[in-house]
Amino acid sequence: MSGADALLACSGLTRRFGGLAAVDGVTLGFAVGEVHAVIGTNGAGKSTLVNMLSGEIPASAGTVTLDGVDITAWPQPRRARAGIGRSYQRTTIFPEFTVFENCRLAAQAAHPRPWAVWEPAAACPAAGAVAREVLEVAGLADAAERPAGALSHGGKRQLEIAMCLATRPRVLLLDEPLAGMGAEETDRMLGVLDALKPGHAILLVEHDMDAVFRIADRITVMVNGQVIASGAPQAIRADRGVQVAYLGGH
Repeated sequence: MSGADALLACSGLTRRFGGLAAVDGVTLGFAVGEVHAVIGTNGAGKSTLVNMLSGEIPASAGTVTLDGVDITAWPQPRRARAGIGRSYQRTTIFPEFTVFENCRLAAQAAHPRPWAVWEPAAACPAAGAVAREVLEVAGLADAAERPAGALSHGGKRQLEIAMCLATRPRVLLLDEPLAGMGAEETDRMLGVLDALKPGHAILLVEHDMDAVFRIADRITVMVNGQVIASGAPQAIRADRGVQVAYLGGH
């Protein structure tokens, strides 16, 4: 995919830690309407790539662009405000707050109102409306008043997606959102991701290969920090190098 076709793109992206190149010259594009899965064994560089795209760690070399604008030097908060949202391998929610309050807080964090010093934060109608909307999208509307900590593991991961959506991102960087889920929870999450595709560019880092081949429109395979293959799922499944390096072929 060319950078011109992608909402988020990177070119020659590299991150070195001492003499180790955790990510080595990666060039990829992520387009609205696609789930682009990045797969590879532990240590392949997937999470480091996500961290560089989100701005949490700087690149040693290469560029990152958002909608054609070079954002390589932008810090994470500026990228988030520009529309790059992400989830993490570990769930990051406020377990003692309700599901609704978690989303409302995320919405308010994205659009603070420092002038409204005499108005209770909970009274902000715009944040409340956003929270209700994203809970509906994430399939959690019926759980809005439950304590977030009482949700199932899969429900907590759905809540994290909802909180990310509350910041109004255009790009979703999802780091192992299916980790630890059973079959029913995985099906539910894949349904959420499918519903989000039309309005978002989605990068999915995931180890569940069955789920990846069900949901991904494009798959990139990383080994030792480098891309060894990138393309449609059928092409990746048939790629001999991928079979040997990752999918268990001989």
